[in-house]
Amino acid sequence: MPKMKTSKGAKKRFKVTGAGKLLRRHGMRSHNLEKKSSKRRRGFRKEYEVAPSDRKSVLKLLRGG
Repeated sequence: MPKMKTSKGAKKRFKVTGAGKLLRRHGMRSHNLEKKSSKRRRGFRKEYEVAPSDRKSVLKLLRGG
């Protein structure tokens, strides 16, 4: 049976830490940034943990299954 393929889109968007956490980037940071406060834009730089409800489906995309 052939190997399962990792989703290339998911590979570029998510990162698995050594502790097994899934990290994602923040949305809303691509345009119309002049309207958003500096404080808000600064928050977009951080990486956030994937919500527990989405964790299973993201792992499935990354593990290729």
